[in-house]
Amino acid sequence: MKIAIVNDMPLAVEALRRALSLEPAHEVAWVASNGLEAVQRCAELTPDLILMDLIMPVMDGVEATRQIMAETPCAIVIVTVDRQANVSRVFEAMGHGALDVVDTPALGVGNAKEAAAPLLRKIFNIGWLIGQRSAQVRAEPAPLRAPGKRQRLVAIGSSAGGPAALEVLLKGLPRNFPAAIVLVQHVDQVFAAGMAEWLSSASSLPVRLAREGEPPQNGVVLLAGTNHHIRLLKNGTLAYTAEPVNEIYRPSIDVFFESVASYWRGDAIGVLLTGMGRDGAQGLKLMRQQGYLTIAQDQQSSAVYGMPKAAAAIDAAVEIRPLERIASRLLEAFAK
Repeated sequence: MKIAIVNDMPLAVEALRRALSLEPAHEVAWVASNGLEAVQRCAELTPDLILMDLIMPVMDGVEATRQIMAETPCAIVIVTVDRQANVSRVFEAMGHGALDVVDTPALGVGNAKEAAAPLLRKIFNIGWLIGQRSAQVRAEPAPLRAPGKRQRLVAIGSSAGGPAALEVLLKGLPRNFPAAIVLVQHVDQVFAAGMAEWLSSASSLPVRLAREGEPPQNGVVLLAGTNHHIRLLKNGTLAYTAEPVNEIYRPSIDVFFESVASYWRGDAIGVLLTGMGRDGAQGLKLMRQQGYLTIAQDQQSSAVYGMPKAAAAIDAAVEIRPLERIASRLLEAFAK
């Protein structure tokens, strides 16, 4: 994999070089010392992946991510020395299409392989995401269910660009929204709590992490909060599970959507937002087959048109809508 490094700190660049050298398949394509240089270098030679710092002179990592994803898109992972101190910037970068975030490996402290392991694991995952996975269509969709007076659930999945998309969607829903909402966003559990707080501050609905054993609740937004998958159980409660262990997306949108298709006994709507890869497409298909309304974000409003495109390709979405029109559609569907 050809990997670019964007960082103005020589020690950080050296730490990243050493970490990448532990995996022979990785090659440093180029190094940039600020965001502006990164945008220019990326236009000349677009790498498979960019390891992007946040705080830099001339142009920071957030703006560089925005420009690169708009002009010469490629996979971007935010690498920073202090994730917790830069939570809002991390979410801004992810809103523009960055896929993940990881700490800068420590240089000359302890075991070099152990220090590099979190970074190399995320790069491995990104490499898998860049590849293609075959889609399987299991059956023809069932007739669409008309929302009635039963329990109501909105199941939402998102990845790259998701935080900003979720902010827009939730801002469009009123405090008395008559359904439960469960969000599955590809984000490391270290950031899940901060993301819930950030979304809650932008929404009239309360947003918090989903707890083991609780059921979805009307008017409350629950966010999957660990690196395990979240499922709906037969008794209507939520549970975290490590299975399937070989699922590269963690938490997996497909796993949650499939559990909704299997066990939810009320009315439901599935929504698949911006993201790289195919996660959520097959699960959305299963929800459609159960007669639920399924919605995929359109290409123009998606930061990364991967997951919604995969859903459209297998006819998993009943409707394909711009982001700004999804909240109003949810309100319309549950109006009666």
